[in-house]
Amino acid sequence: MSEKQKVELTIREAIPTDAAEILQVLNQIRKETDFLTMDESDISISVEEEEKMLARIFDSVNNALLLAIVDEKIVGTISIHADYHPRVAHIGEIGISILKEHWGYGLGTILMEEAIAWASESGIIRRLQLTVQDRNDRAIHIYEKLGFQTEAIMERGAIAENGEFLPVHLMSLMIN
Repeated sequence: MSEKQKVELTIREAIPTDAAEILQVLNQIRKETDFLTMDESDISISVEEEEKMLARIFDSVNNALLLAIVDEKIVGTISIHADYHPRVAHIGEIGISILKEHWGYGLGTILMEEAIAWASESGIIRRLQLTVQDRNDRAIHIYEKLGFQTEAIMERGAIAENGEFLPVHLMSLMIN
């Protein structure tokens, strides 16, 4: 995407038939950044397993996987994952990933806004939370701009590919 190029962006919930493309995109993203917590084992599930998981997410009242689509291709995802246990079913853990060629165009902000809107409309999610590496300044800026606050900095919250321990922010946003 060039700086002045306009594109049509679609944000929609993932469905089981998206499984193969989602796995492909996540595998590419995993290779493009070391800011994510996922590794090869997280993406080694089969397309059939992913289809089943997407069906469960789609049918859930407190879980969502939203896709960012440009030119009929998935370029980013944002998930809200919540537990089914009643005492914690209101807490949604956010995970976001975007193909590197689409960084810097505001897509992260758009996906976060969509996730916040989804959570607000769910009637169940009352707390969104996420973790982000301390060195990921751009992401922290987006989250703060949208109202997330750092609750804690977890020392040794992640390990870099070189084996170095990294501090990680635990950030949250309360949903009314």
